[in-house]
Amino acid sequence: MKSESVTGESPAPSVRQRSDRDLDECVRALAEVHERDGYPVIWPPSPGDWLSPPSLIAAWVAESDGRVAGHVGLCASEAGDAAPGLWSARTGTAVDATAVVSRLFVAPWARGHGIGALLMGRAVGEARDRGLHPVLDLVATDTAAAALYERLGWRLLATVEQRWGEDQSPVTIRCYAAGS
Repeated sequence: MKSESVTGESPAPSVRQRSDRDLDECVRALAEVHERDGYPVIWPPSPGDWLSPPSLIAAWVAESDGRVAGHVGLCASEAGDAAPGLWSARTGTAVDATAVVSRLFVAPWARGHGIGALLMGRAVGEARDRGLHPVLDLVATDTAAAALYERLGWRLLATVEQRWGEDQSPVTIRCYAAGS
C-alpha cells in the first residue's frame, strides 16, 4: 500500500545519501531518461560504474512514493572537465577548489515536483560545506536542465566544444557555476 498523507496526496519527495543497494533502481531510472531524453549522450557500457566514477565525493537519490525518483553526484574535478578550469580562470582560485555536480537526472514519471531542485540543493550544500565552489556542464541542447540551473541562480561561464573520446564527434556544452 502506498503511503499517503491525510489529504490523500503522496508525501513530498525526500533526498538521502545513495547506497550501493540503490544502484539497480538508479540504472533503471537512468535508462528511462536515456530513452526519453538522450541523457547520457553516450550510453555507458556499465551504467552502475558510470554513476560511481573514481572522482565521486558523494551521491544522493530522491525518493517519491517509495521509489528512486532521481539522482545526483558530486565529484572532484578531473582532467578534461571544462567548468572547473573556466571558474578557476575567472576567479583566480585553484581548480581543486571546485566540485562538479554530475549525473543529475529525474525519472520521467517523477518530473514536475521539484525533485531536480531538491537534488541540486543537496549537492550544492555539500560542496559548500566542504569549502568548494559547485560547477557543472551540460550538453547545450538540454534546454530544460539549463532552465532549471538558471532558475536556481547558476551563471553561464561559457559554451565550449568537448570531445568525449577520440572516435567521438565534438559536443557543444554549456558550463555553469553556482551563484555566490
